[in-house]
Amino acid sequence: MKQLARRAFHTFAVPQDLASVTHIDAAGENPAAVGVSDQTVERIWRSVERLYQTGVHPGIQLSIRHRGEPVLHRAIGHARGNGPGDQPDTPKVAMTTDTPVCYFSAAKAVTALLMHMLAEKGLINLMDPVAYYCPEFGRHGKRTITIHQILSHRGGIPAIPKDTPIDVLWDRDEIWRLLCDAKPVEVDGAKVAYHAITGGFVLQRVLEKVTGASIEAFLDQFLRKPMGMRWFTYGIAGPSLDNLALNYATGPRPTFPVSWVVSRALGGDIVTIEQVVNDPRFQAAVIPAGNLCGTAEEMGRFFQMMLNGGVWQGRRICAEITVRRAIQQFGSLQIDRTMLVPMRFSAGLMLGGNPVGIWGQQSRFAFGHLGLINKLCWADTARDISVSLLNTGLPIVAHHLPALVRFVYTVCDQFPLIPDAQRPLAVA
Repeated sequence: MKQLARRAFHTFAVPQDLASVTHIDAAGENPAAVGVSDQTVERIWRSVERLYQTGVHPGIQLSIRHRGEPVLHRAIGHARGNGPGDQPDTPKVAMTTDTPVCYFSAAKAVTALLMHMLAEKGLINLMDPVAYYCPEFGRHGKRTITIHQILSHRGGIPAIPKDTPIDVLWDRDEIWRLLCDAKPVEVDGAKVAYHAITGGFVLQRVLEKVTGASIEAFLDQFLRKPMGMRWFTYGIAGPSLDNLALNYATGPRPTFPVSWVVSRALGGDIVTIEQVVNDPRFQAAVIPAGNLCGTAEEMGRFFQMMLNGGVWQGRRICAEITVRRAIQQFGSLQIDRTMLVPMRFSAGLMLGGNPVGIWGQQSRFAFGHLGLINKLCWADTARDISVSLLNTGLPIVAHHLPALVRFVYTVCDQFPLIPDAQRPLAVA
């Protein structure tokens, strides 16, 4: 029966002894320094173990900081070799806290901050039309679409044209040609329609036009190196590629209407998505909206820097006003026309809400980004936490969702709201 259930739900074999597949970086955890109890740590970790036991995420990483101090820095499962389709004799590679994982759409938060940093440097105005910097983008009525509209998913080009070959994603010139030739669904910015992959290429082209350097070089100079990141790059190439965790299409295969939403947003079914994201060409490409790679700790470090008002370990990464502009809500809560769920966006990030939001209960002051639904990366100024939960399964609507929601609820519950005067940032 277990074998039949595993085949039906596309899950992996969960070891009975979870300790045998658990990696704890004890040196990277210091909860006592900020008054976080062992019980709090264990409650949160237990919620991660329950998520792992659903069998849809072969590998999971978790990094949580509170008041700037790391309180959880752990991993469980395997980076490779224990997926639903892997054979019993497939070599297994343990997931550790140092294993790089593709953040998928959580990359959008980082790319968005790069654009806000460009504005801080006076190189762009976010309210300018994209066509002011890249005139060829203005074709077919797109001349008034602004950088800000692209950042806030109101740019009117939510998807690449149907039947576009997948390998176009790693052809910079061809994808840009397609986006320039695309006809927008609207240009007034009134409606939200999540730009799963398109917006990142537009932002990349603007950044590279005004800086004269690649987006990889800009990221490296102004974020990655100043913050001491080992990974945190768009894609991973060369000998290091073998370190990257694989992703697995797990859970029941989506059926209509969910399958239609997935195909509309991502350009293919989930099995095709699995093949694409494990393709070395995708893994080595530069896809600013979808293939930044790094660890949970590194993404948590990024959000902690934002909580610090743009400072990391005493070094100014960006101005505090830049962070505030990046997390300021734009527009009201709306039904997203791509994902068909209510969303609050800033110019680049997904915002929480009251009484409940994407980042848990009473999360109006939280900001972050999802990665293919399951990767959760956020910061909450009202709780002074930065959280990064990475995983390697690609389930959509599956039996793991209660455990995933329970994890978010547990984190919010274990870090109660703090007085306004003690909050690192305030979001309107």
